[in-house]
Amino acid sequence: MLMRTDPFREFDRLAQQVFGTTARPAAMPMDAWQEDGEFVVAFDLPGVNVDSVNLDVERNVLTVRAERRDPTQPNVELIASERPRGVFSRQLILGDTLDTENVKAHYADGVLTLRIPVAEKAKPRKIEISLSQDRMQEINQ
Repeated sequence: MLMRTDPFREFDRLAQQVFGTTARPAAMPMDAWQEDGEFVVAFDLPGVNVDSVNLDVERNVLTVRAERRDPTQPNVELIASERPRGVFSRQLILGDTLDTENVKAHYADGVLTLRIPVAEKAKPRKIEISLSQDRMQEINQ
């Protein structure tokens, strides 16, 4: 059987693995939403050991780093390799309205979920208006 090699096809395949496409994003796709006074972010990290995940918050930048190690052993021939491997990193710029001191992280079933509470100063609150007694007398007269 004769097989042709197309170098441009291989380049496209590599670029899609590294940068992702709209149908298949890069190595760390995420969803984000707001729920019950918290900002929630979920990262897909299948096949990543929780010990290789690092979270850092510096000022208002959240950095997530994870490593998917190569599962091959010595004397094993890899037939197909479509899952990205190596170290992946993603940064999120968080707004000033979030309480970055109280970020909670949970990892289950290959999904890293972060819950970042909205800061108390950013939550809506009712402000009472007081009237002085003198002012009320002037209005009634």
